[in-house]
Amino acid sequence: MRDLAPLGQAPYPKNMSDSYIQNLFAERIGGVNYGKDTAIYKFEKIKRAKKAALDANPGAEIIDMGVGEPDEMAFPEVVAKLHEEAQNPGNRGYSDNGGQALKVAAANFLDKVCGVSGIDPDTEVLHSIGSKAALSILPAAFINPGDTVIMTIPGYPVFGTHAKYFGGQVHNLSLTAENNYLPDLDSIPADVLAKAKVLVLNYPNNPTGASATPEFFAKVVEFAKANDLIVIHDAAYIGLVYDGNQPLSFLATPGAKDVGIELHSTSKNFNMTGWRCGFVVGNPLLVKAYGDVKDNTDSGQFLAIQNASAYCYDHPEITEAIATKYSRRMDKLVGVLQSAGFQVNKSGGSFFLYMSSAKAAVNADGKREEFENGEALSQWLIREKLISTVPWDDAEPAIRFSVTFAASDEADEDRVINEIASRLGDVKFEF
Repeated sequence: MRDLAPLGQAPYPKNMSDSYIQNLFAERIGGVNYGKDTAIYKFEKIKRAKKAALDANPGAEIIDMGVGEPDEMAFPEVVAKLHEEAQNPGNRGYSDNGGQALKVAAANFLDKVCGVSGIDPDTEVLHSIGSKAALSILPAAFINPGDTVIMTIPGYPVFGTHAKYFGGQVHNLSLTAENNYLPDLDSIPADVLAKAKVLVLNYPNNPTGASATPEFFAKVVEFAKANDLIVIHDAAYIGLVYDGNQPLSFLATPGAKDVGIELHSTSKNFNMTGWRCGFVVGNPLLVKAYGDVKDNTDSGQFLAIQNASAYCYDHPEITEAIATKYSRRMDKLVGVLQSAGFQVNKSGGSFFLYMSSAKAAVNADGKREEFENGEALSQWLIREKLISTVPWDDAEPAIRFSVTFAASDEADEDRVINEIASRLGDVKFEF
């Protein structure tokens, strides 16, 4: 899902001298120091390292395993549906919080694919302009100064960023291999729980690729009721599961609708990242609160896009075909990485392979390179092997591979995988 850099990444324009404007920025984005941050963040470091590697190896190919979005377009039938709907004069105006076709399709999808029956499309479903937009809107409905949000780290920070804008605080729960990348709810201090209002979860998870279990979700419901928490489950990767596993909705858990809502998105499940469409579903009062804030935030997504999205949710076989491709790629890549010494298994979901960072690499000639953390390993892989990954050192030293690498067909896919095997063939990693 959507890799973000902290505020302040953009360089301060050199041709601008300080003026009264510099004193007028809100403290939430840096105040008088806005735009002057010279820190280089993770994705900028990766970008610079790739450029340096290509400069040092003219004509070489960087194998980019860090891309966090689908590598193909939406399916032709979906594009055709958009074309059809875009020509309908009835779709040209503001959609606001409307769009009945998507509401009905969402309720049917949850019933037929996720086993969540009884969703009322009129009161329990509302479209979003993508999950990011929903996550940025929802804090306005719940967060007062001093309130706490419980989130996971690593994770997608948007809800927490906006919670802080409203004077809230964020308590992070680490996702570690030891706990199968599920948060330890019992580790939350009592004084944090006393101020907490919201628990934000995301499964299948970005970046770890971990899946939740029915038992875990049952505990979340129990925990939320015991501590008066709202649960927001970001299910952006819900359909990307493998090897016979079925999409697992938080709302399939008994009592879940009493405590929370779930966010769905067409971006990853249907190769529609730029279309910006999804839906929020669950507790009717929470959905209403989201709608009230949304009504004062945007004028709704273009109905042609909503209706094309509805078509997708009526055709879950599209996601199944996409998941089949990612599953095939994962099987191949896991074998290559394991042969090189990485301690990695196939993800439960998403299109990510996440693993603990190696402590060292030893070349065939005996040369040894030690790595302080995932960032050091990621930079070395770009510099020495022209393989780009994403480091995630928030909870423990780790890196993430994505199987959304560019490949024109399955033969080209095999070429990329074989090239990775070749580049890593003369090195063994130590853990």
